[in-house]
Amino acid sequence: MKTRITELLGIQYPVIQGGMAWVAEHTLAAAVSQAGGLGLIGAASAPAEVVREEIRKCAALTDRPFGVNVMLLNPNADEVARVIVEEGVKVVTTGAGNPSRYMEMWKNAGVKVIPVVASVALARMMERTGADAVVAEGMESGGHIGQTTTMSLVPQVCDSVEIPVIAAGGIADGRGMAAAFMLGAEAVQMGTRFCAAKEAIVHENYKKKIIKASDIDSAVTGMSTGHPVRCLRNKMTRRYLELEKSGAEFEELEKLTLGSLRNAVIDGDVTGGTVMAGQISGLIKEEKSCREIIEGIVRDAMLAVQEKGALWEN
Repeated sequence: MKTRITELLGIQYPVIQGGMAWVAEHTLAAAVSQAGGLGLIGAASAPAEVVREEIRKCAALTDRPFGVNVMLLNPNADEVARVIVEEGVKVVTTGAGNPSRYMEMWKNAGVKVIPVVASVALARMMERTGADAVVAEGMESGGHIGQTTTMSLVPQVCDSVEIPVIAAGGIADGRGMAAAFMLGAEAVQMGTRFCAAKEAIVHENYKKKIIKASDIDSAVTGMSTGHPVRCLRNKMTRRYLELEKSGAEFEELEKLTLGSLRNAVIDGDVTGGTVMAGQISGLIKEEKSCREIIEGIVRDAMLAVQEKGALWEN
């Protein structure tokens, strides 16, 4: 499958792994890249030297392209941006802010910059800033979300920019990939599906919770604060939603979730921790290798298109 994204990034398949905090470390990123997709290291709020170490470890495991996801609200973002250039990383995805202040430095170093956007206005702004592509992420995704669904967002973004669009949110199999391409996307980004990859360092409790999830098992916390987060329902989400309903102060809500993502991903606390995962969790029935995930989704997407094409011809 060749698209403008595969040509831009030098990858075999138009499949990108989400830059998830605590999940997207060097082992997973390298495995995704080795399988023909684009693996991402999630810088999250990590210090720059930790990110540097992750980049070097990933480079030791694969000679294929990989990237770094930079959360622009990270207080270490300036240092992380420089480390990316110093270590020769060629792809950056960004979230939670505007990467314009780093654009000249990155472009001069040959870095491909791909911001994650949740609106048409932001996609247009990123194109004017010099972005090489954008990830249009719908609210079905896990973690921090916007307000528009993937089905609605992707075609509108595709109609509004000239640069390639990557679809994200609610995609876990070939049917989702085929649908994204029909909407105008030229690649897909998946997060939740790779949380349950064999190579992911995610605690088994976290993986099992995703695999056992049904279509109605996700909840959105933080709507009252303006920072909505989608995760799987548990004791923590029930308490959080109760506090929100009662009009609790932001500080009280923040205290409840402080360190909770790490607790779930690393320690396996899926009762009191935050299990960030998308609405697509109900489609994930087993743990697979990154290669099985990527080759399977590409194969099934092509079959889906062929089958529907034959139906329409009839």
